Amino acid sequence: MDPVRLRFAGDAVDDRPLAIGVHGLGRRAGGKLELVEGADEPVRLCVDRRGVWLNVDEGGPGVHVNGRQVRRMAMLRVGDAIYVDGTELRLVSALPVQRPPDDPPPAPADGMPNLRVVLRGVGGRYHGRCFTLERPRLVGRHSDADIRIDDPAFADRHARLELAGDQVVLRDLGSAEGSVVNGEPVRDALLSPGDQVVFDGHHRFVVEAPQRRPRVAEAAGPDAGPASNDDVGAQPPRPGSRLPWLLLAAVGIAAALAALLLFGPG
Repeated sequence: MDPVRLRFAGDAVDDRPLAIGVHGLGRRAGGKLELVEGADEPVRLCVDRRGVWLNVDEGGPGVHVNGRQVRRMAMLRVGDAIYVDGTELRLVSALPVQRPPDDPPPAPADGMPNLRVVLRGVGGRYHGRCFTLERPRLVGRHSDADIRIDDPAFADRHARLELAGDQVVLRDLGSAEGSVVNGEPVRDALLSPGDQVVFDGHHRFVVEAPQRRPRVAEAAGPDAGPASNDDVGAQPPRPGSRLPWLLLAAVGIAAALAALLLFGPG
């Protein structure tokens, strides 16, 4: 997992790093919400190599993630907005947002875009919807926008999203406020699978690119040696290996039917 940090809105102090372990969120002197070590607080962030989980004890303070109430547990993404008893926090990446190249994205070598790369809505009007990127997608208030955000303050043509290999280029088209990628305000960015982009404060999207697992023979290549025991166990059975058993079963059924016809009651 990439290193992540916790940002307190309006706080002049640097972002707090989140190492692997359990981090409590509790109020200290003066009622200020603080990040503390340990599992004694009713609201906790649990970090491991797989990601970040938010745990809330029953009867704990009001907790919301991206505007949705969390009653017990939620898995967090980089860029998520967290509200704990009125205090706003944001999970941000410790790595800088990548900037796209100045040149336009190169066309795929085979002329076909990678249709597995999609933009999936995780908040706002387009929650649950997916947008493929076989062509550039326009974000804006204009009627011809692919991702239309009907807000009077939103730009007619806010930004454009298009494929660059297995990544997505976000280009600002002259908006007033820009966009937010992984919790950071940006104009242009190069997005990778797992990155979160937010438009107009609450329209949230995640870049997704499901990966197919290659077959063992293809992954190993033509010059690979014998497969290990683990590789053999992972290989699917060959269709031809089931044929003798099917033949034997068919012969057995035919013999049983013949016996019933010959020796059964008249």
